[in-house]
Amino acid sequence: MDKQIVHIDQDAFFVSVELLKNPALIGKAVIVGGSAERGVVTSCSYEARKFGVRSAMPSKLAARLCPHAIFVRGNMADYSKYSHMVTDILRERVPALEKASIDEHYIDLTGMDRFHNTMKFASELRRHVMKETGLPLSFGLSVNKTLAKMATNECKPSGELQISRSEAQAFLNPLSIQKIPGLGKSAYTRLSERGIVLIGQLAKISPDELLGFFGQNGIDLWKKANGIYDSPFAPYRERKSIGTQSTFHTDSFDTKGVKELLTSMVMELTYQLRSQKKLTSCITVTIRYSGFETHTQQLKIPYTSLDSLLIDRAKELFDKVYQPKEPLRLVGVRLSGLISGHEQIGLFSSSEERYKLYQALDNIRDRFGEKSVKLASTMNIRL
Repeated sequence: MDKQIVHIDQDAFFVSVELLKNPALIGKAVIVGGSAERGVVTSCSYEARKFGVRSAMPSKLAARLCPHAIFVRGNMADYSKYSHMVTDILRERVPALEKASIDEHYIDLTGMDRFHNTMKFASELRRHVMKETGLPLSFGLSVNKTLAKMATNECKPSGELQISRSEAQAFLNPLSIQKIPGLGKSAYTRLSERGIVLIGQLAKISPDELLGFFGQNGIDLWKKANGIYDSPFAPYRERKSIGTQSTFHTDSFDTKGVKELLTSMVMELTYQLRSQKKLTSCITVTIRYSGFETHTQQLKIPYTSLDSLLIDRAKELFDKVYQPKEPLRLVGVRLSGLISGHEQIGLFSSSEERYKLYQALDNIRDRFGEKSVKLASTMNIRL
């Protein structure tokens, strides 16, 4: 039995949220992230895309390509709120949901086709989400996640497209190999240098030849080009998390030292987040007093993996949960509500410099070990 996989994408998500907040922007070339002078394009309206503006492009270049564009700084808290809203609506109505990123979801409707027309169900679901949130959506329905995502990309904006197994190769053949999810610049360059620019051309190359070019990734490319790459479905679980805690050698009143320890803990966790290409939307701080009485404080936050933001929130939560003059035995921090994604550095000008710093520090950790970099303030923790 063929699988029935739906890929739902919130069209130009950040821009769409800004249009909801300010309808005067509708129909205009809108760029989210940074300003005309500095920063990186996080998202842009389809009106701006007509002039060659793309995500991850330097804002200065975007301003030259589209001089009349309106730049909006953006608000990650608003985007996180609408992302959660869409997720909650979908989770209530589908049997299996995977949240792929802040604006993408996969739905597994396999088996439902025995009793329902899955295309009709997905179409009705799309209309319901748009009515409840005001956000435009597109979706693709096919026999695996790769084909479903490519179908979505071909019918955006505000489209619906189903690709059956029998239609897959005819759908894929005329598309550029750049449309294949996960095909990077290096692979594209190597293939195009050999005259392979269409998926139909790539599909005809032998798997062994691609194995020689790219190793195991070459086999995956061949499968994608032939519409048979079937990556596993990872059901969405809100409680997915990472965390750490420390029990002190002796009970402590040293709140300054505890906050330094929290800083060190958060830095270890954010390094893990970025290594796994994850973002968090919830932070929890736990403390335990000498009498083993345990308390926690939790906070929902905009999706992030930035040390500075999470360190500040961890310290704030500690101040809320800790009762002065009580000796502490343990402290811990947990990051939950994880999704796949990268920090949207174009949203805040200050984050761009910070994120470049974190990338440099992460490169050092990758080379010399996770504990090779620390803040000076955390070097002499004695707890």
